[in-house]
Amino acid sequence: MKKNRLVGKDGAGRRMAKGRIQEVAPGPPPVTLPVLAAWSVKRPDAEVEAFLSRPAFAPEAEAAAAEVLAEVRQRGDAAVLAAAKRFDRAVLTAGDLRVSPAELSAAAKAVPTSVKRAVKDAYARVRRFAEAGLREPWYLHTPQGGYAGEFYSPMDRIGVYVPGGTAPLASTAVMTVTLAQVAGVREIVACTPCGQDKQVNPVLLYALKIAGATEIYRVGGIQSIGLMAFGTESARPVQKIAGPGNAYVTAAKRQVYGYVAIDQVAGPSEIAVLADDSANPAWVAADLLSQAEHGSGHEKALLVTPSQALAEAVCDEIVWQTPRLSRADTVERVLQRRGILLVVVPDLKQGMELVNRFAPEHFEILTRDARKWLNDVRAAGAVFVGPWTPESAGDFVAGPSHVLPTGGAARMFSGLTADDFRRRHSFVEFTEADLAETRASIETFAVVEGLDAHGRSASVRFE
Repeated sequence: MKKNRLVGKDGAGRRMAKGRIQEVAPGPPPVTLPVLAAWSVKRPDAEVEAFLSRPAFAPEAEAAAAEVLAEVRQRGDAAVLAAAKRFDRAVLTAGDLRVSPAELSAAAKAVPTSVKRAVKDAYARVRRFAEAGLREPWYLHTPQGGYAGEFYSPMDRIGVYVPGGTAPLASTAVMTVTLAQVAGVREIVACTPCGQDKQVNPVLLYALKIAGATEIYRVGGIQSIGLMAFGTESARPVQKIAGPGNAYVTAAKRQVYGYVAIDQVAGPSEIAVLADDSANPAWVAADLLSQAEHGSGHEKALLVTPSQALAEAVCDEIVWQTPRLSRADTVERVLQRRGILLVVVPDLKQGMELVNRFAPEHFEILTRDARKWLNDVRAAGAVFVGPWTPESAGDFVAGPSHVLPTGGAARMFSGLTADDFRRRHSFVEFTEADLAETRASIETFAVVEGLDAHGRSASVRFE
């Protein structure tokens, strides 16, 4: 495919704007071009196939997680403090681990009113969505007058991990803790890293408090997962751990599964956009870049379109917009790793097939009659429909949690909901007639499986 040639080596060139080419003055140095490719069901492309393949686990992260988790399990607080010093360069004592009520009050005073308003807005929207999505108990009548059904109970104590390193994700506090609160969890433990000064970002603390966290610990990384999973002198263990994190946090969550439940195994952020020639290339580029700036350098951003003109215009916009971002260096790492891919397909139907194969964390549909394509979605964490629904709305305020499956896991997993913090219980209430009707079948299974006491537990009631 012909590469974009609108931008020169000195950063000067031409920019597409509303169908017109505008001359632009020399600016920042040029960035690495996104990869352009062509793909169809009958003619797969090696570049596309490589893009779709995302490694599940980083070996170095697995090894580090195993080492630190073993230490935390054996030595408790001492291991947590040693790891905080080693990885975060934070010198803490056991008394420092838990954030105090006084610190929460001070953090609230330090947060600007406009930020408080945004946090409360996000909390209200997420809570409303979570409440609306809660599953209700149900039952049916058995043939002989009894009952069978399901009901739900909240977990007693859960943990959430909130990243606070390269970006203090206050929105993640809202997108996790709020769901546990709606589920009815009484004890909600939150872990987030502090800086060398022992401080946690005040906005993050404010968001955790608003969302309903009952305990907050200034510890991150592998050691925080160990603290929540195994417990230490300072914190009791939880029943489930949720929330995103880097490769080391993800490896730790995977390794404690079985000691506790986990929500999912998540990786670097990713987005796919399905667009036709009605899409605004500047908007598409901005949406792709929104996920490329997260920080790991391994993020994935995919445009799928039947319009070569749109693909080339989006390429121009990425080159134009990237140097003007505060995290241009982060985006550049993604571009250098061929993490932004613009693919031209024969038609939207085949484009949808490619998106489903990618199974993205975030999926935007920017086409005419965008909603009609919802029925064709088979694998995506969250779907954003139409030109006025950027992925960033979902990240911050729309309502559904932004804790979503990545790395192709959307083929098997779904995004976090309040029901993930509840236990589902089945119940059966037979009448005498129900048991009499099923007695023969019970006794038959007991004979087949060699479990005499099973059969006896039914027959003894009729002797």
